Amino acid sequence: MSVRCSTAPDPIFTMTRILIVDDDLQLQQRLECIAERVYGRGACTMVGTLAQARAMLERQDFGLVLLDVGLPDGSGISLVPWIREHAPQVDVVIVSSLGDDAIVLQAIRAGAVGYLLKNGEDMELELSLGSMQRGGAPIDPVIARRILLQINAAGDAAAPVQRTGAAAASAKEQKEKLTERELEVLRLVAQGLGNREISESLGVSINTIEFHAKNIFRKLEVRTRGGAVHSATQQGWLG
Repeated sequence: MSVRCSTAPDPIFTMTRILIVDDDLQLQQRLECIAERVYGRGACTMVGTLAQARAMLERQDFGLVLLDVGLPDGSGISLVPWIREHAPQVDVVIVSSLGDDAIVLQAIRAGAVGYLLKNGEDMELELSLGSMQRGGAPIDPVIARRILLQINAAGDAAAPVQRTGAAAASAKEQKEKLTERELEVLRLVAQGLGNREISESLGVSINTIEFHAKNIFRKLEVRTRGGAVHSATQQGWLG
């Protein structure tokens, strides 16, 4: 039995291309209806296996993947690190009927930005997806409560460790250090290449280069390409 979408209003946010990875046709159609009410008609592409998802992500640019855990050719969670490496601009939200803590934590540690349950109401799922546009992390409320209780319990069990000012500054510096890929992009920027030329040189999409550029600007606290090159050179990263 197919799922019929109700008439979708104008999208709340600008178009984001979404890849739905689930082998249940009815669930595919349900998620498509929900996602289109947030992101607009025609936003969704649907596949049913990990292999199909990888192939699609290699051919097309997406902004969001809605990913099931139990797929015919393996666990959906195994795809998350691959996406982080090959398409880092893509956000991954797990949408599964499995909600035990071990699987949820495994997905989040792998790099998923959210975890939703299939048994949630359509309106709840719609609001959760919409929250991503405001910088939110869509976590099912039941799961979020359990995670918070675990964190609180762990905090009570362990004494807080105080950092000295120097140690805290060192930790921040280490955290904000550019990744190897970001340095690679910045070196090409220093050579005068534009984003499209850099994407062709590295064999990745221009969206991926723009994602890296935003991270570089944020970490170096600059707003221009020249400022980024100057800041990285001052810190000895482009020597």
